[in-house]
Amino acid sequence: MLVEDVAWAKVKIVRDDGTWADAQAPVIVSASRSTDIPAFYADWFFYRLQRGYSAWMNPFNGKKSFVSYQHTRFIVFWSKYPAPLLPFLKILKEKQINCYILYTLNDYEKEGLEKGVPSVEKRIDTFKRLVDELGFGHVVWRFDPLMLTDQVDIPSLMEKVTSIVERLKGYTEKLVFSFADISSYRKVKMNLDRNHILYRQIFTQKNQLVFTRWKFL
Repeated sequence: MLVEDVAWAKVKIVRDDGTWADAQAPVIVSASRSTDIPAFYADWFFYRLQRGYSAWMNPFNGKKSFVSYQHTRFIVFWSKYPAPLLPFLKILKEKQINCYILYTLNDYEKEGLEKGVPSVEKRIDTFKRLVDELGFGHVVWRFDPLMLTDQVDIPSLMEKVTSIVERLKGYTEKLVFSFADISSYRKVKMNLDRNHILYRQIFTQKNQLVFTRWKFL
């Protein structure tokens, strides 16, 4: 979990064991770029929100610190399947905390590139339910990354994106995407190689222009 506030306020908190600790008290919390908290830890996150703080382990230096929600007014959720958030959204309203959901909704279902996520149809239904609950503009669609393989070429990839566009009409006005750069992510490269997925290393500049100029929405 990341705290996204430039000048973090410092507060004292009482931990669950009764001891005192110093904590950062951000206005904006990002939950989270490194772990899909909505999909796997929604119950834990909202339990900690109710308790007033969370412990956070810095992944770079292993140092433990504490985040207080005393001043939190906005939470950014990052997820590939945020459906588990739905029963907890009323807690945010009660606490007068607003939120965005950055929802990565890809379609590599046929190719089996995203094992473990629900069907595209189920994820689209979740997107719509979240918009109905939070309001238009609070759920941002990400198709991330755009990837070319031996089974996915430019026309088929554009067809996948366009298909989702058609089904999300009236629920989104923005598409955020990035181009896969496999060489920069060793773990991703190892997983693709292990599953015998033949990927194209990079998008050419010409291919990138095709996507950036294409009017999906």
